[in-house]
Amino acid sequence: MPEALDRIDKALLIALQDNARLTNAELADSVALTTSPCWRRVRLLEESGVISGYQAILSPKALGYGVTAFVSVMMESHSRETARAFEQRLLEIPEIIACHNVSGRYDFLLEVLARDLESFGEFAREVLQTLPAVKEIYSSFSFKSVKPLRQIPVPQPGA
Repeated sequence: MPEALDRIDKALLIALQDNARLTNAELADSVALTTSPCWRRVRLLEESGVISGYQAILSPKALGYGVTAFVSVMMESHSRETARAFEQRLLEIPEIIACHNVSGRYDFLLEVLARDLESFGEFAREVLQTLPAVKEIYSSFSFKSVKPLRQIPVPQPGA
């Protein structure tokens, strides 16, 4: 965490994570600033990369996705070229909404959305198993999302 973050910067980050649609006036009011200094601080947080973007949070269920699967992928080869080809291909597949290169038995952990179990099975056979150098896949399914929002904890003094 950059040393330059003060109490107000941290309050801005928390407020924006709670509601990125706050107007500058509402945001300024929530941290006891006037609008100009508030706008400058948010802009500095963006320019420094602490705030990397803004995004609407969509409901998978409302869009017809009834299945969330976590897919562990074991690679046949661990060469740099194979990993890059695999990762590049993943970026082209919209049903894969998150991917992590992980330690342990498997090499990657994917979060995948599907309309139903049948369509997930088809996706696994026709897409996942055909990715470059995939040796094995193992899927687990989410019964419910307990903590659906991805909010980054903002460190507080002494933490």
